[in-house]
Amino acid sequence: MNKILVALVAGVFLMATQAYAADATCEAKAAEKKLAGAAKTSFLKKCIKDASGSDPAAVCEAKAGEKKLHGAAKNSFVKKCVKDASTPAT
Repeated sequence: MNKILVALVAGVFLMATQAYAADATCEAKAAEKKLAGAAKTSFLKKCIKDASGSDPAAVCEAKAGEKKLHGAAKNSFVKKCVKDASTPAT
């Protein structure tokens, strides 16, 4: 049981690290391109999704893990995060 728990925690940590690294890299690319406003938001969403190689739900789960959210707060955060990620910027 402990091995499964350790593997699960390690997996979440790796996803969170990957999402954070992708986020930092994408922020740097957006700054380099001097993007702002909706263009920056749209660019960041696409860049993070492409860099992580996974669906928005996995990225949002990782972010919730970084914020140490649990239970209803985590579910609410992930639901809103996925909705925001799938909604095109205007």
